Amino acid sequence: MGEEPAPARPATVSVPAVVLDGLARATLEATAALVVVCDGQGTMLLANPALQRFTGSSEDQLIGRPFWEVVTLPEEVALARTAVATVLSGAPAIPGEVDWLSGEGVKRRIELQTSVLVHEDGRPYAVAFIGIDVTVHREREAEVQRLAMTDALTGAANRGALFMVLGAHLDPGSGTGCGLVFCDLDDFKAVNDRHGHAAGDRVLVAVAERLRELAGPDDVVARLGGDEFVLLCADGDEEALADRVRRFDHLMAQPVEVAGTPVHVGASTGTAVGRPGDDPDDVMLRADLGMYGMKTRRRIRRASRG
Repeated sequence: MGEEPAPARPATVSVPAVVLDGLARATLEATAALVVVCDGQGTMLLANPALQRFTGSSEDQLIGRPFWEVVTLPEEVALARTAVATVLSGAPAIPGEVDWLSGEGVKRRIELQTSVLVHEDGRPYAVAFIGIDVTVHREREAEVQRLAMTDALTGAANRGALFMVLGAHLDPGSGTGCGLVFCDLDDFKAVNDRHGHAAGDRVLVAVAERLRELAGPDDVVARLGGDEFVLLCADGDEEALADRVRRFDHLMAQPVEVAGTPVHVGASTGTAVGRPGDDPDDVMLRADLGMYGMKTRRRIRRASRG
């Protein structure tokens, strides 16, 4: 048998340098990426059409200006100056994300790649920034994250979000402790049976709203599921917890309006204070047991009156 023929090599296309220059220019002008080249003082030497549209300025208006005067947030100008000097000194450029200001003064999230332009002898003479506007992507990611951590009915945090925050407060190294108010509605099933599940949903939404009235800026209102809610208080002060319980009892004494009908529903509460190093499940259990103790005492009182 004869030898098999060698596979054919792909044809090599030779592109003249002038054509390559034209392709590079066309690509630079067509790309949606924001491209800016500046010298060691941050002065813009090149600003492609995408950057011109982003800033609302013409090429003539941009060239010769420090780029941080155009796109950098005022509070980050010093960082931008340092970044240019650091890269030109030979330190490796680290890709990352920054906030830039558009021509309308709107903050946009930019994924930024930085490259150093060097002479033939290796000496740097300019820095090229290539940015991709990822604002919409980051907003979508944040919304997905928010939905994953939120109770769909009430808008309160869900169980997973609550335990994440609780774990951070009880972290033995960095936590500062916190307090919990555990709430369980009394005879909630009767509301659903008498008025329907839509009315029950309205009551749950109202309870979450009333807990938010008690919450401070660093507190978290969460729905564990069913008719169980937790208010996580960042201060972790027992007297502050007791005050919140009193205010919550007062709020729950007011009926919830459902389709023009006042619906009365009570709530039993239990509290617990967690310190750094405590187990989140143990702190939650203490608050839960406190709530059940109150619920049991109320049942006994009602039975004795009957």
